[in-house]
Amino acid sequence: MTCDRHLTRDPHQVGRIADRLGAILTQRGIGPATTAHEPLPEPVTALELADARIPARYRRALTDHPHVTAWVDEITRAGRPGPAGAPGISEGPSLLIAGPTGTGKTHQAYGAIRALLTAGVRLRWEAITAADLYARLRPRSGFDSERELQALARCPLLLLDDLGAAKTSEWTEELTYRLINHRYEHLRPTLITTNLPTADLRTALGDRVASRLAEMTERVILDGPDRRRHPAA
Repeated sequence: MTCDRHLTRDPHQVGRIADRLGAILTQRGIGPATTAHEPLPEPVTALELADARIPARYRRALTDHPHVTAWVDEITRAGRPGPAGAPGISEGPSLLIAGPTGTGKTHQAYGAIRALLTAGVRLRWEAITAADLYARLRPRSGFDSERELQALARCPLLLLDDLGAAKTSEWTEELTYRLINHRYEHLRPTLITTNLPTADLRTALGDRVASRLAEMTERVILDGPDRRRHPAA
């Protein structure tokens, strides 16, 4: 009996200790009534989202050509303010980047998209090569190619890469005309790259497309050796 009395703690004392311990834990944010929360995730930026869609080779592309950066500035200034105050891409000029193979045309084009996002422009964009465009829109069962064409035509910013490089036909010429004409009429900014000189572009795409490109685009000519064959030191 004596031993039991020494091992039994006064219930009032236990209660006071528990209350004190609970108060200390509560002060430290880990009390019994405190719900554990996972740390809030860092917000994902528009540039990070874009980088997930950009081909790995161009994921860190930076534009350094003065005419391309001037075009980026012009598009940024023309943006309409959105609900949060950030400018959204609006009507504006298009840009045609021409030059031989390997002179950095696609690099500059993706760099321009990344520069717009870095400037805070709210931007919905699509990028596709001319060859992939024709492959994607080729009529086939169960696919609404007309809907896909309209989506590309109405996209606020479109990068059309390697225009004139794919094999042409009456069908590709008509499709290219419809796409370019819609963007021409609605003043939708379009980034276009091509290996072809102006005269060859007219031959490959037809007079109707070439005429609209001449009016709707500002032109940048890149030259120099093929950087894929002769990488910079």
